[in-house]
This record gives sequence, C-alpha cells and structure tokens, in this order.
Amino acid sequence: MNEPPFPLLPGKHTLPSVTDPAEHAAYVRTRHPGATLTHTAGTVLIYQRALLAHVRTQPHTRSNTGWVRGDLLIHEPPGHHPVAVCGGFGVGGPAAALAVEQLAALGTPRIITVGTAASLHSSLLPGDLIVCDRALRGDGTSHHYLPPGPYAHPCPHLTRHVAHTLHAANTRFRHAVTWSTDAPYRETAQEVTCYAGHGVMLCDMETAAVFATSGYRGLPAAAAFSTADSLVNRQPRRHNPATDAGLLHLYDTALTTLRDPRTAQFAR
Repeated sequence: MNEPPFPLLPGKHTLPSVTDPAEHAAYVRTRHPGATLTHTAGTVLIYQRALLAHVRTQPHTRSNTGWVRGDLLIHEPPGHHPVAVCGGFGVGGPAAALAVEQLAALGTPRIITVGTAASLHSSLLPGDLIVCDRALRGDGTSHHYLPPGPYAHPCPHLTRHVAHTLHAANTRFRHAVTWSTDAPYRETAQEVTCYAGHGVMLCDMETAAVFATSGYRGLPAAAAFSTADSLVNRQPRRHNPATDAGLLHLYDTALTTLRDPRTAQFAR
C-alpha cells in the first residue's frame, strides 16, 4: 500500500470545499430568520471566559443564541453602531477558524481578535499590550487556507487603525510578531530561542488561523494581545490582575475602533 503524499494534498488551499459556511447561515435562518451581522460595525473575537462574563454584564448587550458555535452577543448602546462579540467557542486555531467562517457567512464586515499571549522576550511583562503585525504559522489550520509560507498576515489598514485608537488614548503598546501553535504543552526551549532570534516576541494559539481564514474569505482582521505568562523566565501559572486589565482595555479599544466611521472603508 502506497503512503499518502505529504503535504497530504499539495495546493489544497486553491481547491473548492465540499462544505460551505453559507450552508450554516442558511440553516440558522430557518430558525432565526433575522440572523445577519451585516448591520454591525464588526465583531470582537474573544477567548477568555472572564472577559466574556464581563461583556455579558454590560448594559445594552443582548444574546443571539444559536447563530454561531459558542456565544454571540450584540452590544448596542443608544446612538452607537452595534458591535458583535463572539466567545465561548473553544480555544485553538480550529475553533477560532470555525467561528470566523460562521461569522463571515452571517455577514460580519470585519473582525478584531483580542486575547492573551505568552512572552518570548524578557522585556515583556504581564499586562503589556501588543498589536500583532503577523503570525508565525506553527498551527495546522492556516495551511488549509494559505499557500506554504512562514507567516499569516492581518489587514494592514485595520491593524494601523487599532494602533491609532491606542495612540489616541495615550496607551503604551508595542507592535510585535506572534507564534501561533496548536500544542501549548509542546512548546520547547529550542523553539522559543529560535523564533525569538527571528524577532518573534509572543506565543498564542489562534492568530495564524484567524488571519488565514479571514484572508481567505476577504474579511479584514486585526489582533491585539495582553501579555500573560512567559516562556523565557518560566514560572508556575498564576493569576495576574495586570493581564485582565490589559484585556479590558483592548476590548474597549476594539469597540472604539470598529465604531469609528473611518474603519468602514476596510471592508471585504
């Protein structure tokens, strides 16, 4: 019996899919006829349960159960453009890509993903804020959407606008590259040293998949992180309030960025 080729199907990213996320949107609308996100300014994609719990407590926030995998909330204060918030769908590239596919099929015009990341550089401390310039593809999902290559890239215009919002609020932050991996318990010292030597400053689980999926669907996407633990000076995991404060600030930044009328030009 012949061994299959590797990659399993070279050029797979150019081929049409058997399944189509539009099928999901059509199915959802059989139960929720008004299921659309085209009227929103975009979606904030979040991962931490504490941040999702915070969003649920905010005034003028309603739940849209059954539209996507996980939890979909709409934040719409009077006089403001509605913004969708999606979380609770799981962790890792495959879960994030599935969420992006379903959100895109429902018509969200753009996505900003907000989460935590581990530092590969001793100069980064818990709660330090990062705007992501690109993601090193240590995941598996991105290779289904992009040709072979080391990085997945965000929308440069939307990324600059996230940075502009932080500047306008006099917030300190850095631009940096992240390494996305599907195996958080298989991060090795050799990888940390190698990637840090190539200028990578952070490690996360989803960003490469989000950039790849959104790019494939023509959906502008950007990412920002609040630094959590470190893979350089490794210590037992512990809660740090500075990381939570950074997440809240980035969430508010994402809302402000998406609602800014200038952001509307970054459409698919």
